[in-house]
Amino acid sequence: MKNYRFFALIIGTEILNHRRVDKHFDFVSTTLLKKGQTLWGSLVIKDDPDLIVETIRLIAMQPDSILLSFGGIGSTPDDHTRKCASIALRDGTLQVHQEAMQIIKNALKDRISPHSLKMAELPAGADLIPNPINQMPAFSLDGRFFFMPGFPQMSHPMTNTIIDTLLPNTQIYYRYTLTATCRESFLIEIMEQMPNGVEFSSLPKQLEDGWQVAISVASHDEVLAQKAFELYINFLEKYNIFYIKDDV
Repeated sequence: MKNYRFFALIIGTEILNHRRVDKHFDFVSTTLLKKGQTLWGSLVIKDDPDLIVETIRLIAMQPDSILLSFGGIGSTPDDHTRKCASIALRDGTLQVHQEAMQIIKNALKDRISPHSLKMAELPAGADLIPNPINQMPAFSLDGRFFFMPGFPQMSHPMTNTIIDTLLPNTQIYYRYTLTATCRESFLIEIMEQMPNGVEFSSLPKQLEDGWQVAISVASHDEVLAQKAFELYINFLEKYNIFYIKDDV
C-alpha cells in the first residue's frame, strides 16, 4: 500500500467567524483511522483566492500528497475553488466540462440558470465525482486532488468513496500508551531513540501533587512499536518511576 500523505483543506470564512461549525476534520480523521491511516495536515482558511492557490500549491509539493478539499465549488461570487485549482495545478483557465454540463441540466431542468451552469466550468482534465444528494458533481485532478462541496451531507459520502478507492485494504496501526509520574523532559533521552517508522507523542500535565506525562507510540509494524514502547518501560523501571499502561 502506498504511503499517502492526506491533507484536509476546509475553505470557508463562515467557519472562521463561527457562523458555521466545522464538521470535516473529525470526519476525515476518523475515516482515515478506520483504515489505519492518519491525516498529515488539516487547514481551515478564508475564501481568499490567493490564499487558496498558495495552500493548494503547498500541499501539492508534498510527496505522495492527497488533497481532500471542502468548499467553494458552487456558483456564487465567493466560490473561488474551481478557478484557484486551475491556477495552482493547471494553466489558470476553466473550460466547460460537457458531462458536468449535461448532469447539471438534467438535475435542474426548468430551474437551470446561467449561474448554475458555471459549476460545469472546470480545470482541464478534471474527472467528475458523483454527488449522491443533488447530483451537482464535484471534481478531481490527477487522481490526487479532490474538490468537494462544503456541505457534509454531500461531501462525506464522496470522501468515503475516495478513501475506499485509495485505501482498499485496512492497515492495522499498533499503538501503545502509558502515563508516567514524571516530567516530560525526563524522557527526552528515550524520545531521541525512537526509530523511523514509529510515531510518538508526549502529553505533559501538571497536577496538584506533581507532573504526569502520557506517552504514545504507534507503528504499522507491530514488533517495531512494541520495541519502542519497551524502551520507555525499561527506562521508567530503571529509575523506579511509577507508570500505568493505558488501554487504547
